[in-house]
Amino acid sequence: MKLTILGCGTSSGVPRIGNDWGACDPAEPRNRRTRAAILIESATTRILIDSGPDMREQLLRADVGTFDAIIWTHDHADHTHGIDDLRQVFHNRRSRIPAYARPATMASLTTRFGYAFDGKSGYPATLAGQELRDRTVIGDIVIDAVDQPHGRTQSAGLRFSQPGSTIGYATDFSDMTDDMATLYRGLDLWVVDALRRAPHPSHPTLDQTLGWIAACRPGEAILTHMDQSMDYADLIATLPAGVVPGHDSLTRQIV
Repeated sequence: MKLTILGCGTSSGVPRIGNDWGACDPAEPRNRRTRAAILIESATTRILIDSGPDMREQLLRADVGTFDAIIWTHDHADHTHGIDDLRQVFHNRRSRIPAYARPATMASLTTRFGYAFDGKSGYPATLAGQELRDRTVIGDIVIDAVDQPHGRTQSAGLRFSQPGSTIGYATDFSDMTDDMATLYRGLDLWVVDALRRAPHPSHPTLDQTLGWIAACRPGEAILTHMDQSMDYADLIATLPAGVVPGHDSLTRQIV
């Protein structure tokens, strides 16, 4: 499988509006972060994870015009509000896009964006909503999902598998449950939230994430959903072996 980090920033991105780079060096291009999203691909299947407000630019940058399905981790704006741009993917495919989410997330999205699922005023539906189950198969990729605490709400944690290769994606969570630890243990590659060093009510700190990485022992871990306090060069210089900060357009091939 192939992983592409489409975006690895927080809900406000880096820099924040107002040209606020915080502790991030604006001369380092890897510090410019769009909202968090990834792409998972096999030889025959391509899956988009989340459709944030930067999705159009992310897909243009990745030269991706179509995919086999989309999965939403949760319904927050920074992970869903590019949903209208999925209409062009619908036109490229010439068919509705299979769209997966946990039941509560799907209920929220179909209420807020009903026209995308049902059509309206002569415009066709562009999405075919489906439940993201504990195990879902899309093409030749097996997806295992777990519910993650995300402050007062929940998100879906994901494990993508093919024979001999596994990739995990854990963004927007605030604690590690036993079920999560089981899902993420022994991955070839783990993309995992590390918002900042200071505590936050709905995201892990860098130290928390490094502790969970040490416990779950992936082959490699890539940090994502980082804010403007997380400078790329500083992280590279201080992270333990096998852990790297993500950056937009970063790719990994797991064979």
